[in-house]
Amino acid sequence: MKRFFSVAPPATLVFFFVLIFVAGAIVTLDHKESLAILQLQPRGVIAAEQMRPPATSELRAEPAAEEPDICENKCRPAGSEALPRGIVQDKSNFEMESLGGNPERKEKKGNGRHSKSLLAIPVGIKQKAIVDKLVSKFPDTNFIVMLFHYDGEVDGWRDLEWSGRAIHVGVRDQTKWWFAKRFLHPDLVAEYDYVFLWDEDIEVDSFDPLRYLRVVREERLEISQPALDRRSQIHHRLTARAARSGGVHRRYYKTSGHGRCYGNSTGPPCAGWVEMMVPVFSRAAWRCAWHMIQNDLIYAWGMDYKLGYCAQGDRSRNVGVVDSQYVLHRGIPTLGDGGKATATAAASALGMADRLAVRQRSYTELQLFNRRWKKAVAEDGCWTDPYPNPATTTG
Repeated sequence: MKRFFSVAPPATLVFFFVLIFVAGAIVTLDHKESLAILQLQPRGVIAAEQMRPPATSELRAEPAAEEPDICENKCRPAGSEALPRGIVQDKSNFEMESLGGNPERKEKKGNGRHSKSLLAIPVGIKQKAIVDKLVSKFPDTNFIVMLFHYDGEVDGWRDLEWSGRAIHVGVRDQTKWWFAKRFLHPDLVAEYDYVFLWDEDIEVDSFDPLRYLRVVREERLEISQPALDRRSQIHHRLTARAARSGGVHRRYYKTSGHGRCYGNSTGPPCAGWVEMMVPVFSRAAWRCAWHMIQNDLIYAWGMDYKLGYCAQGDRSRNVGVVDSQYVLHRGIPTLGDGGKATATAAASALGMADRLAVRQRSYTELQLFNRRWKKAVAEDGCWTDPYPNPATTTG
């Protein structure tokens, strides 16, 4: 007994220390394993594990929302991506600049400038007197004038008072629509409220352009034309001046003969239509119409029947003929002979042959344009036709 009790205390102490050591090792190992597990798991999962109440499904941390990139998805004109946005000028005009003027001074006054429109006319030197009277009706404070010289004669116009402020473009034997497609891009005329794209053989004794635009704005016409004096060469009765109209008409009625138009007639040439000798386009309508002009079809035959698609809404409301301001269409044939006089019989015969060729190409272009339109409609599955039914011309 004495021997046992003399040995037991040291053995007990040794056993006790071994037990503490083993327990400490287990705790240390468990702690290290816990740290290893924590290092392998996302912080969001760790937080979810710590906050999860017992007997609930596991929580998944949602990824943090990314900050939006303010430089992405900015609309920039094609080709300007390499430039700082504020330096880009993607529009232009036909305003003339003084070589010695102060651009900063003009810039400060810019907001107070008159709103302007554009008058563009194809001209030949033979019609100089008529064109002079026409252009003189349009005040320079409200209109920019652009002449398309289809006979190449530019110098012969320099003696006219307004010639110095006009833009002259000379290319021989080209049509109004050829010039318009190449020199009246919507970005070039974006500053002008309206585009007057007129023929040259127009007399304007009963026409005031400022009063005309006042009516157009009041009636909210996007595409319009002045009515034709009944002495004019008239191809479609819709364009003739209505005797009883107070200001504007948008349709006409014909209940007998060929090409009838009734109250339920919904489209050209009974309603929502203008002819192509004196059309006037709003800025938005011209942007649409320019895109419709075919680059290689220079007479634009057939396009007048589709202009209603550019009316920025209902063509039966936004397209009209202004009766209170009317013009006289003389109907002088000028295309085909370059605007030159035919002094001899041989020259007259040659001119007649040229006119026949012009007429034949016009009809061919009409057929080609219509085929292109049908093909485009068939191929564009994303386009919805706002006028799916043809104009009703039966009672």
